[in-house]
Amino acid sequence: MDESALAWLPKFFSHLSVERRMSPHTDSNYRRDLKRFVAHCDKHGLTDWSKVDGQHVRSFAAAEHRSGASPRTIQRRLSALRSFYNFLLRENVVKANPGVEVQAPKAKKRLPSTIDVDQMTRLLSFRTVEEISARDKAMMELFYSSGLRLSELVGLDLTDIDLADRTVRVLGKGGKTRVVPVGRYAVEAISRWLLERTKLADVGNTALFVGKRGDRISPRSVQKQVAAWAQSQGLGVHVHPHMFRHSFATHLLESSQDLRGVQELLGHANIATTQIYTHLDFQHLAKIYDAAHPRARRKS
Repeated sequence: MDESALAWLPKFFSHLSVERRMSPHTDSNYRRDLKRFVAHCDKHGLTDWSKVDGQHVRSFAAAEHRSGASPRTIQRRLSALRSFYNFLLRENVVKANPGVEVQAPKAKKRLPSTIDVDQMTRLLSFRTVEEISARDKAMMELFYSSGLRLSELVGLDLTDIDLADRTVRVLGKGGKTRVVPVGRYAVEAISRWLLERTKLADVGNTALFVGKRGDRISPRSVQKQVAAWAQSQGLGVHVHPHMFRHSFATHLLESSQDLRGVQELLGHANIATTQIYTHLDFQHLAKIYDAAHPRARRKS
């Protein structure tokens, strides 16, 4: 690609962060994906985005497959490419999106990891003896109570939580705001943390959760603390922040069967995203059936 063509890449990434409010993780992936596509174009003598057609995109996907990329990775790279061309279309740089009709190989559906209610109870049963443990319990109770993403939790400010109303205002993907309920245990844990927070937080810091240095806690710190508490509580499995969100959705769906309500609470734009939890619910029911139904039980 020549320099004038490459100049559109930083404009696209600025569009992602400013207009579409993409997460840093997605931005990093898209940069890597488009860098690989540029290398593919250079290899085939393509110098301008308008010269790329569907066959070039198919050959790129095939080359990625031959190099060992998983179907899921190829799907994401094609998604990055389609998003980039949609941007170029908007800017009147090209007249068509060559990635629209190109499909990646199908990936196996990967069910999200969860922990059951007893394990969750065990994880959250520790006593809070100082500010760090009070903060960690408040974060984990809020994760499980309200189904927050990691980025949503670390982005919370003090003004986003309303303990009297038992709600939290969350800034989700794409800059969309939603208000979700906060459970009693989470309210109690957050109230306790707010009493301890002044010992850590810098003056004027608006973040709800802060680190040892007094600034807003980082996603990596939350991941490390969650994993450490799971180990110390003897769960025997690696627990990560998103597992709380998966468990929240699964346990709620098992009890309520209200898929649309769970969609609203999770902040999913498309109900198809939420439907993956119906597979988990079916697995739960299938286990009960296998264990209890006279015609399902195997002979010992």
